[in-house]
Amino acid sequence: MAISVGAAAPDFTLKDQNQKEVKLSDFQGKKNVVIVFYPLDWSPVCTNEHACFVNDMKRFEQLDAQVLGISVDSAWSHKAFAEKMGIHYPLLADFQPRGAVGEKFGVYLAEKGITGRAIAIVDRSGKIAWFKNYDIPALPDLKEVADALEKAK
Repeated sequence: MAISVGAAAPDFTLKDQNQKEVKLSDFQGKKNVVIVFYPLDWSPVCTNEHACFVNDMKRFEQLDAQVLGISVDSAWSHKAFAEKMGIHYPLLADFQPRGAVGEKFGVYLAEKGITGRAIAIVDRSGKIAWFKNYDIPALPDLKEVADALEKAK
């Protein structure tokens, strides 16, 4: 069951591609956070999705938002993927226990062992301001995400 808009976002601490711990609650009161749940590094749709975020990053920065990518891949896979793709925002490893953060947000697909494709916007107060699940082969519309972020400001 996916998390509801208006609910408090479950806090988490995960390591990014540089082995640095990133804690969701550290952004509370400072920035809106766009959490990009995606199935796997290196898959075609995920690669395209992150290429879109990299290309539109200025827009998300102008909206004073922090983008965080989350998948079940290891920090090492994230590091290689980020370097190849030119990704400078944190890619977080929901690796051990596998999918634990995705599970809290209702997007972990245990039968497949991966996180589904979803985007959550957590506002400055720590609440879910917007949430959308996508079909795994579907590329999210970043204009829709930016518009939702604009409303959350």
